[in-house]
Amino acid sequence: MPQMKFKLWLPVLLAAVLAACSQSHQAMEAPAAANSAMPSQRAQKAEKLGTRWGDEVQSSVHSVDLRRVSREPLAQSVLNYSSKDYHGRSVNSISLASGKVELSVRGDDGDLLPIFRDRGNYYLRGTDGQAYRLVYKNNSNKTLEIVASVDGLDVISGKQASKYASGYVLHPHGSLEIEGFRKSSNAVASFIFSSPRESYAANSDNGSIRNTGVIGTAIFELYDPNRRTNEPEAFPADNGYAKPPTR
Repeated sequence: MPQMKFKLWLPVLLAAVLAACSQSHQAMEAPAAANSAMPSQRAQKAEKLGTRWGDEVQSSVHSVDLRRVSREPLAQSVLNYSSKDYHGRSVNSISLASGKVELSVRGDDGDLLPIFRDRGNYYLRGTDGQAYRLVYKNNSNKTLEIVASVDGLDVISGKQASKYASGYVLHPHGSLEIEGFRKSSNAVASFIFSSPRESYAANSDNGSIRNTGVIGTAIFELYDPNRRTNEPEAFPADNGYAKPPTR
């Protein structure tokens, strides 16, 4: 299978961010309601939210040369959000890729925003005007890639989201915070909950108001094509076509 080369982004996190990332976020579950006739989780029109283009926040990245182990992701997830008073089990974080990755959502004050699990689906309760950031924690010894979308838009390019787009590198046992839509290699426009009409998706040529209220994640395993291993190589010089004679 031909290998695909991707332009990946390695965040350079601020000290304050690193301190927040170092905390352990274990999923804590609260008892669910005993009523089996659960009401609908569908948000009403007045409860729906989107994410607007917020204040500029310093966030530095640089590109690295890493490759995906496989074309398809290890895992994909969807997190729905609105201002609705959701029901279900309350969790601090979502377990992804068989526990390799945890996803949580934090506000500007560093507090976890409430996530609810109901019949395999996840729901985030937000408030209009509230800033938030996505926090990913790698529990494995593998280098991973996080491709994230908000309201159907890629958080790096601002284009229609695709799981095959370039993502952020998540180092073994490391943490990654995505604070907003990337404006440049040094800054992002912070994520801020808003009405769907005020969302970035509704006011962008690449977006659509119908996709507001959803956060997507795709996870890939990565490897370094330039790193030598101790394993024997059948074709150690396989780097293209034959070269012409030199003499």
